[in-house]
Amino acid sequence: MKRIYASIVREHLKRHQQMIFLVGPRQAGKTTLSLMMKKEFPGEFVYLNWDNLDHRKIILGGVSNVANMSGLDKLTSQPPTIVFDEIHKYGKWKTFLKGFFDTYKGKARIIVTGSSRLDVYKKGGDSLMGRYFSCRLHQLSLAELGRVELSEKEISEPFMSRPRDFDKLLANGGFPEPFIKNDHRFLNKWRVLRQEQLIKEDLRDLSRVQELGQIELLAEILKHQAGQLTNYSNLAGKINVSSDTIRRWIKTLQSFFYCFTIQPWFNNIPRALIKEPKTYLWDWNNVNEAGGRAENFIASHLLKAVHYWTDLGFGQYALWFLRDKEKREVDFLVSRDNRPWFLVEVKTSSKSEINKNLAYFQEKTKAQHAFQVAFDMEYVPKDCFKQTKPIIVPAQTFLTQLL
Repeated sequence: MKRIYASIVREHLKRHQQMIFLVGPRQAGKTTLSLMMKKEFPGEFVYLNWDNLDHRKIILGGVSNVANMSGLDKLTSQPPTIVFDEIHKYGKWKTFLKGFFDTYKGKARIIVTGSSRLDVYKKGGDSLMGRYFSCRLHQLSLAELGRVELSEKEISEPFMSRPRDFDKLLANGGFPEPFIKNDHRFLNKWRVLRQEQLIKEDLRDLSRVQELGQIELLAEILKHQAGQLTNYSNLAGKINVSSDTIRRWIKTLQSFFYCFTIQPWFNNIPRALIKEPKTYLWDWNNVNEAGGRAENFIASHLLKAVHYWTDLGFGQYALWFLRDKEKREVDFLVSRDNRPWFLVEVKTSSKSEINKNLAYFQEKTKAQHAFQVAFDMEYVPKDCFKQTKPIIVPAQTFLTQLL
């Protein structure tokens, strides 16, 4: 299926000499996306996957070995396109990529993919600063199911999604394979297999974590606490480890795209909460409780949007939440260039009165917009972002305006 990220990669390779790093969770479509570039660009196309032993031998042969098989030692009309897949598993990957890029800068289009964050592993090698741009690839979202071309601004016009896309996405998650199959039995098996691969392969092979049973227990607990404040002491007591160990393990799970945390916004907020973050899962399908899944669903869409806007160079965007010591709370705040832009409160029902904390925090933060997103409302063909006062909006309208 078409992805908006194909447009991002295509435009990058046309306009820039830097490598592009495609980073994101397992099975989000990074390899498929990189292989699609074979049709986009003429010339030699070379795909090297570190997990393939034959490909690994080529990489271990050094920069000149890869250059030779890519035709970089020959005069050609078009530069080759070279994909290095999962190369971060190579202990000297940074040294290798730095040497390759510095030697053949401008002579090859280079794509690097990884199912864990490529900036995590610093085992030797020099900095790659200035030699690459990142593209953080997320699972499918409601907007991407209906729009795959790049836009010139952050917020797009709303559109009516295809029948059942919203329900399918909420039920199956946004990873392409289970979404397309739309089969409950397949989904159950896929979820188990994916978590086994994450814990028993990725964590075992690429981190120093030895207590895999305990970190798997932590992963299970986080499924039931998605969207709640992350109390490290309570988690430590449940798993019988120290709070510092819990912090380190959550960072490890973040690095493998199992979960993500958002911090509280505290500027101009009297008695703001400033310490405990909230934790969400990359795969909202793992959250069983309806309210928690709805909140995680919106969190994932917002995170995808802020990453997309930042990676495209629109500015610096970030996702936060709001809570003070009087327990006034709003689920999300999106900032643009370190200034509050819009607030989002999530409700499963439109019958709920508008949260009075939206008006309170909008006044304190001076955010331009404040939305209460309702899951049971029908699509309305109106631009949510023309509203400046707190307002209840349909999830299906709001989400199609993002990415």
